[in-house]
Amino acid sequence: MTGGGPEEAGTRARWAERLRPAWTHSLRWKIALTVTAVSCAVAAILGVLVHNALTRQRVEEVRKEARQGLDAALKDFSYGTDTTGRDVQLDPPQLPEPLRKLAERGDRGVMVGELRGGAVMWAAAPAGGHVLARWVPYESTRDHLRQMDTAILGSAALAAGSVTLAGTYFATRISRRLGHTAAVARRITEGDLDVRTGIPAGGKGAEHDAVKAVAVALDSMAESLQQRLEAEKRFTADVAHELRTPLTGMLAAAGLLPDGRPKEMINDRLRALHTLTEDLLEISRLDAGAEKAEFAEHELGELVGRAVRATGLECEVRVVRDARVRTDRRRLDRVIANLVVNAHRHGAPPVTVTVDGPVVVVRDHGPGYPPDLVARGPQRFRTGDPGRGKGHGLGLTIVAGQARVLGIAPHFANAPDGGALTTLRLPVPDDAGSGGGVGGDEVS
Repeated sequence: MTGGGPEEAGTRARWAERLRPAWTHSLRWKIALTVTAVSCAVAAILGVLVHNALTRQRVEEVRKEARQGLDAALKDFSYGTDTTGRDVQLDPPQLPEPLRKLAERGDRGVMVGELRGGAVMWAAAPAGGHVLARWVPYESTRDHLRQMDTAILGSAALAAGSVTLAGTYFATRISRRLGHTAAVARRITEGDLDVRTGIPAGGKGAEHDAVKAVAVALDSMAESLQQRLEAEKRFTADVAHELRTPLTGMLAAAGLLPDGRPKEMINDRLRALHTLTEDLLEISRLDAGAEKAEFAEHELGELVGRAVRATGLECEVRVVRDARVRTDRRRLDRVIANLVVNAHRHGAPPVTVTVDGPVVVVRDHGPGYPPDLVARGPQRFRTGDPGRGKGHGLGLTIVAGQARVLGIAPHFANAPDGGALTTLRLPVPDDAGSGGGVGGDEVS
């Protein structure tokens, strides 16, 4: 049966990736295995080259000795001198057959063969209708070549092992430094701008150290980001404080105006500006870490219902399963109220708040959250999508800040059938379960 198409091939590749051992994904082991493979390949190539060169040289020396002896024997034979002896014979029966046939055809040749159970180098040539042959011991040469191969193999293994150990050591150092840098980057992403890699910028060869360059660049980026955020926080706090006093006086003065449409319009704009100022002050306190939660145990369903009713907006509260949670009631009221107001202001009815154990879900049926907010969370003075109406983005920013004080990580998403969806998971007391009784629906 033939293989499948590209989809099946992709599936096989994904499964093969999943079945790979986890340690093979480590940069340290990838570098170590690469160094090992390269060192073994280099050692093998050099070993083969040295073996061939030394073997060729040694065998050629024995062949030369056999040829020289054969030439001397042929010279004596041509003068009628008896050339037979211990290492020179006419038509020796032990002569290898291919070499004998070569000599009978009138050619000379050299070949390794056997004599009395040992290896010898035969040299043969035609001589007056006979085959004159001379032999040279070859067993010691063969033993020498075996010893040379053993030495080459041992040296190659030692060199490959040493290079592998050195490569593993340096790979481990690089991997640890990169891992430390990645951990610092993750902590910066989570908002800890005080953390640094601790790797100094200077030093010998720093301009050639790529890992150090990455770490130094990360520290520099974190320092610059921290300074900019601190400047932004100071500016926000200063502006809010400077606006608060004149706004209070303006609100008092507006109350002295005669009743009528102008007074209503002025009061409406002043109240909006006053609310914005108070939001900015609250955000500045959250940024400075001055807000501290006062935790107590509460029934979540009752707490959520009261917070929704306090907004005065139409919203359905569904208590699927009540639970006793540990939270700061005032801050949770602020979070729930901001989410409900945001749903009405930027979404569309119906707006529902569902309590299911320690989980609270606030949902509207409007255009949903913009992709940037879902991916990065709320950002002040940025609504991200004109489809969700006008606003300054402080409501959800306060939600995120107050939730952080409560130890909650709000999850912003969009429902599959449309609408913004915000999920809060509250902590429960250590001695309490995650649920209480099943409550009926309550409409506020």
